[in-house]
Amino acid sequence: MEHKTPEARVIAVCTSEKRGTKKTPVGEGFLKKNFGLEGDAHAKSDSHRQVSLLAYESMKKMEKKGFKPAPGIFAENITTKGIDLLTLKPGSRISIGGEAILEITQLGKICHTKCEIFKLVGECVMPTEGIFARVVKNGKIQNKDQIHIIQIGADQ
Repeated sequence: MEHKTPEARVIAVCTSEKRGTKKTPVGEGFLKKNFGLEGDAHAKSDSHRQVSLLAYESMKKMEKKGFKPAPGIFAENITTKGIDLLTLKPGSRISIGGEAILEITQLGKICHTKCEIFKLVGECVMPTEGIFARVVKNGKIQNKDQIHIIQIGADQ
């Protein structure tokens, strides 16, 4: 059952060549099944965290600390707007751009090493508000693509 959320969209598609660094907005990309976002250092077939997503609304919380949010700065692959990512439990599926399908695998993460943002500001929203997914269907994605919830995962 697809949940229409017309305001939910991609603000930025971002990649990086190295892990542990901020990502650069690239405008578009290709999500490859069981791999991730092509050209990104985190893309890996044996990972349950192939793609990372962070809501722009979460990034805005850092403004109170004097930090100007920008897509990719928190090392997310996809910056979203208009969708409450934290309501997507593991097992939830979303479509992006009409072709690609992601399955949510993890909410938040444990930071074993402090990222560039944490070192600069003393806090980072990715561990508590970022989500991770694996690619279950190939597809090209780009800025302004709509995001639709196609399946809600069960609480685990």
